[in-house]
Amino acid sequence: MPTKKKVDAPKKELKKAATTRTAATKAAKTATPKGSKGPKPNAKKTPKAKKLAKGAVPAKVGVAQLISSEVVFQGALFRVLHDKIIEPSGKPNERDVIRHNGSVVILAIDSSKSKKNPWIVVERQYRHAANQYLWELPAGKLDAGEDALAGAKRELAEETGYSAKKWKPLVEYFASPGFLGESMKVFVAEGLVAGDAHPEEDEEIEFRLVKLSDVLKMIEKGAIKDGKTLTSVLLYARLHGGKGKK
Repeated sequence: MPTKKKVDAPKKELKKAATTRTAATKAAKTATPKGSKGPKPNAKKTPKAKKLAKGAVPAKVGVAQLISSEVVFQGALFRVLHDKIIEPSGKPNERDVIRHNGSVVILAIDSSKSKKNPWIVVERQYRHAANQYLWELPAGKLDAGEDALAGAKRELAEETGYSAKKWKPLVEYFASPGFLGESMKVFVAEGLVAGDAHPEEDEEIEFRLVKLSDVLKMIEKGAIKDGKTLTSVLLYARLHGGKGKK
C-alpha cells in the first residue's frame, strides 16, 4: 500500500516570504515613531456649560414675533390657538397653545398651635382628567381681568369657607409651558377664620386640616400627585426650616 509523503515548500518561496514579512515590519516601525500610538480619530469636543454666577439671573432675550393666530377651539375654561411665529432665534415655527386666564393657589396655614409644624388646609376631590381622587390645596381659575389676590380670597372662601387675616405671595410658575399658557400664582394665607363654604355646582370637595409634617410624609409616600400642591408645600417647607417638626 503506497504511503503518503509530506511535501515541503520550495526553499526559494520560503525565503521570499520571510523577506517580505521583514520589509513590512520595518516599514511599519518607520511610519510610527517609537512610543507613539498612531494618529487618533477626530473626536468632537462637547462644549462645556457655562456656570451661572451665584445670585445672578440669566439675561432676558426677546419674545417671539406673532405672524398669525387662529382660534381652533373655544371652551368655557380655555381656548386653543394655532399660532404662526418667528422665534427669538429668528426661526419660523407653528405652535398650538392653550390660553387661560390664569389660576391662583392658596396655602392656608393655621399656626396658632405650632409655627414650625402648622396645620394646612387640604382638599380631596375627583379629577376626571387624572381619572382618580387627588389631594390638593385650594385653588381656582381667575375671571378675566380679576386681580390675583382678590381671586385667591374668593376661591378660599368658596371652597372651604375660610377667610384669612394675612396674605402674602409665595411663588408664580407655569405648570406645563410647552403648550399651556396658564400661570399659577401661589399665596400663603394665615390667621384663618372659619366660615361657610359655598362651592360651585359642579364641585364636590372634602377638606380637612393636616399637619405640615404629615403632608410631607404623604408626599414622600407618593400619596400627593397634584403639581401645585407639591410645588407649594415643598417650597414653603424649605423656606421655613425643613420637615415641619416641633
